[in-house]
Amino acid sequence: MSVITQWPQDQLCLSSRERDDAVAAVEKAFASTLESLKVDIGLVDMFEAIYVPLGAWLTCRKRQSEGPLVIGINGAQGAGKSTLFNLLEVILGEGFGLKVVGFSIDDLYKTYEERVQLSGTIHPLLETRGVPGTHDVDLGIDILNSLKNSAEDSITKIPVFDKSTDDRCPAAVWQEWIGPADVIVLEGWCVGALPQEPEQLADAINDLEREEDPDGAWRNFVNTQLAGIYQELFSMIEVLIMLKVPSMEAVFEWRSLQEKKLAERVKYIYDTQQPTEHLRIMNEDQIKRFIQHYERLTQEMLKEMPERADVTLFLNDNHKICDIQINNPLSSCG
Repeated sequence: MSVITQWPQDQLCLSSRERDDAVAAVEKAFASTLESLKVDIGLVDMFEAIYVPLGAWLTCRKRQSEGPLVIGINGAQGAGKSTLFNLLEVILGEGFGLKVVGFSIDDLYKTYEERVQLSGTIHPLLETRGVPGTHDVDLGIDILNSLKNSAEDSITKIPVFDKSTDDRCPAAVWQEWIGPADVIVLEGWCVGALPQEPEQLADAINDLEREEDPDGAWRNFVNTQLAGIYQELFSMIEVLIMLKVPSMEAVFEWRSLQEKKLAERVKYIYDTQQPTEHLRIMNEDQIKRFIQHYERLTQEMLKEMPERADVTLFLNDNHKICDIQINNPLSSCG
């Protein structure tokens, strides 16, 4: 088997027949993808050992709640949050018959113009997207409330952020979800994060903070934002899943890989004779500086969140799930 751990046996939910049927349905849904890859990536083994049991566990949580189940997925840059959501969307939908809608906290970023204004009035570092204070949190709360209270013909518009242009896409291309959902997923690097104590902000932790935030104004603003309306947003989450990366070194390596993929996309656009001057691709030094914006909060989450999240999926240096911890077990898994 290509997996090195599996879902805890005492938290296997639903019947083995239901899980087997779900595996078959999911494998069928991914058949064309697996065929096109032409390699054995062990995905089917992971369906059986980890992802379908996780889906069954979440299905039981849904059955025990009234209304849509709101799930948060937390993980540092490059951890695989979007991939996990995509897998759960298919597993819960094709395998267990649930209607799933999701969006990223990244899609709530303030526009580039709004962040430029923040950088001029509060601190220059706020031009860079990512940290608390650079999202339109009210919009996120409105979206969750709309999805949680949807009628059959209700339309919820979900924004789209284009990282290659570092700006929010026009409203005309936003996603639209019609009607109610069974499961709502919010994923993002700081989803579920808690603010630090004021004394923890006193000392800079990296070159960015030492050189560009020597008086701590930026990190104090970020922390204040996180302690405020972000907690209102995160309080709407009923199940928190953490993808725990092994180290900050892994964050840099995996985030660099994401940027390389973005560069390949840009090259494709360029090769098709479309303009690429507006696209923002970072080199290695820029990536290091970019990640330092996130380092303080990421380090804090790596220390405290694994013991607080409902489910923690531990990743090793090879990006494999090597351990699973459930902090809020179900008493009944039927």
